[in-house]
Amino acid sequence: MAAGKKSRGRRRGGSKRAKPSISRRLLAYLFLGGCLVLAGISVYAAYLNGTVQEKFAGTRWKLPAKVYAAPMQLYTGKKQSLAAVVEQLKRQGYRAAAQSHRQGSFHRDGNQLTIHARGFDFPDGERAPRTVQLRFKNGTISGFKSVDDKESLSLIRIDPPLIGSIYPNKGADRILVKLSDLPPMLPAGLITVEDKSFMHNFGISPKGIVRAAWEDLKAGSIVEGGSTITQQLVKNFYLNSNQTFARKAREGLMAILLDAHYSKPAILEAYINEVYLGQDGNHAIRGFGLASYYYFNTPVDELGPARIALLVAMVKGPSYYDPRAHPKRARRRRNLVLDMFHEAGFLKEQAWKRAKSAPLGVSSEKNRRTSRYPDFIDLVRQQLHGQYTEAQLTEEGLRVFTTLHPGIQRHAQASVRSQLDAIEKRRGNIESDSLQSSAIVTSVEGGRILALVGGRKSGYAGFNRALDIQRPIGSLIKPVTYLTAMKYPSKYSVITPLDDSPLSVKQKNGKVWKPDNYSKRSHGTDVPLYYALEHSYNLASSRLALDLGIPKVIKTLRQLGYPGEPTAVPSVALGAVNMSPLQVAQVYNTIASGGYYKKLTAIQDVTDRQGNPLSAYKLKLKQVIDSAPAYLDTWMMRRVARHGTGSGIYRVLPNQLQLAGKTGTTNQLRDSWFAGFSGNRVISVWVGRDNNDSAHLTGATGALHIWSHIMSDVGAQSLTMSPPANVQRVPLAMTFRPNKPNAPNFFNTGSDAQCPEATSVPFTRGYVPSGVDACESDILARDRKQQPTGGGTGSDSRGGHQSESDGGEDDQDKSLLDKIF
Repeated sequence: MAAGKKSRGRRRGGSKRAKPSISRRLLAYLFLGGCLVLAGISVYAAYLNGTVQEKFAGTRWKLPAKVYAAPMQLYTGKKQSLAAVVEQLKRQGYRAAAQSHRQGSFHRDGNQLTIHARGFDFPDGERAPRTVQLRFKNGTISGFKSVDDKESLSLIRIDPPLIGSIYPNKGADRILVKLSDLPPMLPAGLITVEDKSFMHNFGISPKGIVRAAWEDLKAGSIVEGGSTITQQLVKNFYLNSNQTFARKAREGLMAILLDAHYSKPAILEAYINEVYLGQDGNHAIRGFGLASYYYFNTPVDELGPARIALLVAMVKGPSYYDPRAHPKRARRRRNLVLDMFHEAGFLKEQAWKRAKSAPLGVSSEKNRRTSRYPDFIDLVRQQLHGQYTEAQLTEEGLRVFTTLHPGIQRHAQASVRSQLDAIEKRRGNIESDSLQSSAIVTSVEGGRILALVGGRKSGYAGFNRALDIQRPIGSLIKPVTYLTAMKYPSKYSVITPLDDSPLSVKQKNGKVWKPDNYSKRSHGTDVPLYYALEHSYNLASSRLALDLGIPKVIKTLRQLGYPGEPTAVPSVALGAVNMSPLQVAQVYNTIASGGYYKKLTAIQDVTDRQGNPLSAYKLKLKQVIDSAPAYLDTWMMRRVARHGTGSGIYRVLPNQLQLAGKTGTTNQLRDSWFAGFSGNRVISVWVGRDNNDSAHLTGATGALHIWSHIMSDVGAQSLTMSPPANVQRVPLAMTFRPNKPNAPNFFNTGSDAQCPEATSVPFTRGYVPSGVDACESDILARDRKQQPTGGGTGSDSRGGHQSESDGGEDDQDKSLLDKIF
């Protein structure tokens, strides 16, 4: 039995399997886990590999549209002072240099100027760098010649200044540059300072990682970077700035993958275009191309050693080493970088010493891409709307070439600012800094918008009054009314008598409209039509508008370019039409053009980022007003500027300059306007308060002053006033004086020589009033007998008027009401 039991025990023992040891099981689990980890890493690495290649090989950056001003054009005979050309060259980053022959420099020798102009890819083709020599005499370019070995020129366009970008609400901007176009010192210096092993490492530096890891472990957090240029590019290009171990690990793996797929030059070029180098408001300054403009107003390929070193120095901390905010700190860091350049052997002894003693060279004014001329950029964006999507404007790097004249823009901004200060100081009842203003400057020929000021502080984005305010225009409407009258030469001429006696009109809603002159005085029943406009008589102008019919006045206003549909009420006659300064400029530009309408434009061309043309804004003219009425209206507006409410402009402008214009004032002196033109410039100006309180200003005491100072330096040419074929002029001695018992007399003198006091008065050909050929005739009296008077105020209607003090509702001409609606 014992033996049997023992035998069974052996069988049971022999069939029992030995359990694996703990260490063997642990190794198995570790192996399995390792395989899973490796598989996960492989999958993750494959995902990262796809991410790296997809973005780097495709469109790497979203580029806001770049906006350029109009180029400065120089040629023999152009009225342009040497000082003005030099000033503009300096503003565009051109350097004064006696010996330099590099592009982007100039040399002045007496009245001679040599310019080494930069090359530029214009919409109509690329232009190579050129050297030209100009001679100046009496504010004019008297000589022009090409002094390089290329073909001769008769005109040169200087590269247009970059004035802004069209951004999304937030984001970054950059100017892409090619490695081959950079000064060799920049990439070499960048490698020397940021990553000496760049050309030999495989995306990461093990030595740098170990050093950084040790510092991080000691600190208990990530305090040391140890990043290569490739890692920095990965962080900026693909990741965020979160300082975590997981993010650093991902950064390292992606750097290895990037280095494996792309060449060192390609990676370095991408880094140079991507690196963060400062902040412009809400928008980051990315890349050396834009940073060079932002800090030095100079293309990066023209930078010298000291400026290159400063930008390289800022890579370590753009805010900490900001040369505008911390110049001493920035200078120390720059000089340290220059020492590294010298030790590396690519900056020789003398050049090294010169660079260390050089100033920082940062431009005194921030060359902001976002807000250099934000008001004008608003208009550009508005005019591009509907032709390009928001994504195209903010992501595809379009190039927009505009009509902005930088010199005129700066002058207009300065005039608005200084004259508002002067107006407030001169008139003690106006609180300091309480007034606002806007101004538009356009060219008569072509309808180009040369300058746009949206407010007192025009260098900052905000409410753009030039585009966005809608205020009553007051007496600016009167030239539109008088232009309408001139369409009917059988009834109206510039000497037709108007009634300036008290007026009231009962409207269909039962209310009585009862205008008055600004002086609170009427001027009788025989005011010549031109004189009523010259002195802005409300009563005579109202009667004229009512006699014509308010709808006809509105029709003319719309023909001139106003897009609105004002209600046809009597108050339209005195400017109860809300318009923006830009809309006023459009209306007056059409008058100044002799009745030819062309839409005012801020844009000339649009190209893609490679320079291929997308849109060209060609001039389209349409005659909307016959030449005779337009000429007669301008003649009367010249008298407004010379003898009437606008005569104050000649306190600033020379007497020999022939101008036309009109003041505008609204109820309770809330809005002050002046609009007018020379032979080649149209300017509209508004002054008022944002809260619509009284500005305590008329058009003559407010806007006129700003208008005059702007016009003083925009290259204004006199109105020549050569009459069109359908206008004839008659020399008349005009002896009208308001509020005199005798009617005004207009005597034909036969010729100007026979009467030195004669005025050459224009009439539509074939419609000269009868009697002007008889020197002894009372022309106005005959004209009154033969034609209906302005405002329907003939002897019958005048006899039925009550006195103003009666205030009766019947004190009106019933026939006028039918013509209003």
